[in-house]
Amino acid sequence: MANSLNSRIVRAMIMLTLLAFAVVYFGLIAYFFFIYEWLYPEFTDDDVLRTGDIVTLGLLLGIGLFTASLMGWVLARRIADPLKSVAAAARKVANGDFSARASLRRGNFGEASDLVDDFNQMAGRLQRAEAELKYSNSAIAHELRTPLTILRGRLQGLLDGAFTPSSELYGRLINHVDDLSAIVEELRTLALSNAGQLDLQYSSLDIATEAEAALASLEGHFDAAGITVTRQLSSAVLSADRARLRQAFVAVLENGCRYAPQSTVHVETGMDEKHVFFRCTDTGLGLSKESRARAFERFWRADDSRGRSSGGSGLGLSIVKAIAQAHGGDALIFLANQPGLTVEIRLPCQVRPVV
Repeated sequence: MANSLNSRIVRAMIMLTLLAFAVVYFGLIAYFFFIYEWLYPEFTDDDVLRTGDIVTLGLLLGIGLFTASLMGWVLARRIADPLKSVAAAARKVANGDFSARASLRRGNFGEASDLVDDFNQMAGRLQRAEAELKYSNSAIAHELRTPLTILRGRLQGLLDGAFTPSSELYGRLINHVDDLSAIVEELRTLALSNAGQLDLQYSSLDIATEAEAALASLEGHFDAAGITVTRQLSSAVLSADRARLRQAFVAVLENGCRYAPQSTVHVETGMDEKHVFFRCTDTGLGLSKESRARAFERFWRADDSRGRSSGGSGLGLSIVKAIAQAHGGDALIFLANQPGLTVEIRLPCQVRPVV
């Protein structure tokens, strides 16, 4: 290819060699044929540059051109090969093959290595995002299908006269609509988080007060699940989105209600050297190491056989992590010192006076 990077580098090396040699060559000729005799008239013509010397210079020029061409070709290969590899992999990715990766030979430049590594990391993220999107689409369809089917069946039964209208029936229908609305809102929150557009309205708040409010809103759920709640709420003031933070607290507590019935749930808040934390520890059955690693995945449940009635939508802890990360923090899950599980939300220490 006439305009390929290889050919351009080789031509550039040849032109540089020719230019340098031309300056030396014609400079020497001018010196020996014109300036030398004027400066040193006492020397004879035998001392002046002979034809053989000019031929020698020509041979040196040829050797220089060959060497420059060879060096240019080697340099061009070292520069162009990573670019060609990245370009070929990029075309595959553009055609939908997210498994494509660029390769790198030994001895390449550090910048080439960085380019290939960055491209491969980008392709890896795209591959994971594609897999997650496929899984999410399938899971969303599955999660929405059940309440929609039930809702349609009840409405069809009312239309056909199979069901007698009653406040209890209408209440169940409203609950199904509420389930659908909750799933849609949860998916919206996750989508905004993934796009980096989760809008947070910061205000100064006390994490202990927000935790107490979340606990108060779920008293009925704890009683129904036979859960005993203990608390150790230490005050810690920070700047955060009050509504989103309380949403995360409620999701963690609901997770305890759902998966650790007839247990004790201990809630702690406070601040250490680096973080403000909300910690919820239950004395339930806990989770295996593999399950803990997947706990924050969307639509994942500890027991795949659970339906939505007992296992929730599988989005709760995903939203907890998304909200924590949007605040610059994180959510973690690990085994407690006793049988059970601990879910912890860590937020940066941005302590401000309460307004």
